[in-house]
Amino acid sequence: MLPRDDNERVTHVGPGTPMGETMRRYWIPALLGWELPEPDCAPVRVRLLGEDLVAFRDSRGRVGLLAERCPHRQASLFFGRNEECGLRCAYHGWKFDADGQCVDQMNEPEELSFAHKIRATAYPTVEMGGLVWAYLGAADRRPPLPCFAWTQAPASHRHVSKVIQETNWLQGVEGGIDTSHAPILHRVLDPKSSRPGFKVADPFVRGKAPVIELDVTDYGYRYAGLRPLGDSETHVRAYHFILPFHQIRPARIGESARGTSGASGHIWVPMDDETTMVYNWEHSVTDPLSDEERLERRLGNGPLDVDQTTFRGKRNRGNSYMLDRRVQKTETFTGIDGINVQDRAIQESMGAIVDRTREHLGPADRAVIQARRLLLQATRTVEAGGTPPGVEPSYYTLQPAEAVIPREMDWRTLLTPDAPRTEALQQV
Repeated sequence: MLPRDDNERVTHVGPGTPMGETMRRYWIPALLGWELPEPDCAPVRVRLLGEDLVAFRDSRGRVGLLAERCPHRQASLFFGRNEECGLRCAYHGWKFDADGQCVDQMNEPEELSFAHKIRATAYPTVEMGGLVWAYLGAADRRPPLPCFAWTQAPASHRHVSKVIQETNWLQGVEGGIDTSHAPILHRVLDPKSSRPGFKVADPFVRGKAPVIELDVTDYGYRYAGLRPLGDSETHVRAYHFILPFHQIRPARIGESARGTSGASGHIWVPMDDETTMVYNWEHSVTDPLSDEERLERRLGNGPLDVDQTTFRGKRNRGNSYMLDRRVQKTETFTGIDGINVQDRAIQESMGAIVDRTREHLGPADRAVIQARRLLLQATRTVEAGGTPPGVEPSYYTLQPAEAVIPREMDWRTLLTPDAPRTEALQQV
């Protein structure tokens, strides 16, 4: 369980809250790059950490991220005109550049203009890995750029998507780092079924309940679920958790992939206390990603499953995630199609913000418990004027691992850059 005060400390993200101020120390994904497809295109509403913002791409291609309300009379800049390197309010014609500086006031005589005295709240942005990242913190505390390995890969070898989840951000993080649930919630019961998930022959499922091993690092922690297979082997699935909301996990990419051929993960970005933008990414280290792989049918995150204008899943709470009870009896553990749709269904069923005072945790929850400790510690570090974990470049080259290894082998050796693939893993 988690005391009520601590639960509020780690879940509430608005301005002035401990976790909100902590998150403002990191680069945060604000939107997908393609949402602003060309210079002077239509602006886009963005909600981050309880703040209403508007993003626009100016005439030179630079992305501006401004507070949505115009400093003049508080009209929404979403209705503004994106023109000639600035966003012009449709109400009185005040125009702001990407830095938030007012550069023109159409309703004021030129000799009486005071545009130079007016600034809109503006946040720095950077485009990397198909995302527009924003920094909402103090200028003198800006961290190094978010150069995750997958953001540095060519576009042909990476993919990122977005879906909105109707829960607090921490529910998503805790679901993602909880390795013990995956071969249960995502299990395929019928070996002949073509539905997505982990089949009973997969070592991830065949292995016994996992022992969780975890090493705290300067970015968060690395951890593994170790599942005994027979008398001499262990199935290993090793991940990384990077504060405050990143997960890196193994990926089985490509029809002929042997072992893990890349990495994947999620970023759970709080829009507010009860709504989360989940960014889903994949990175192939071998072949380019195919058009089929970019549809994310297996996960339920792509354009066939998520409205690309609202980023809301087509399987949702309103239609019970299209749960099929016949399929649940005969083919899959849940009867819901899409691995991440299953995650959203379960996490949204827990309520908007979980009451963690009512939980009963066990050894399988070690990664969840440690994440909470690190997050709470990070908020107190920031309150004391320090630098929280996960802002330095130590996470740039991290990679995950999945393999079947001899029982005596240390799983940590799999995380070195030249680690061999040790077994062909069944595609699921």
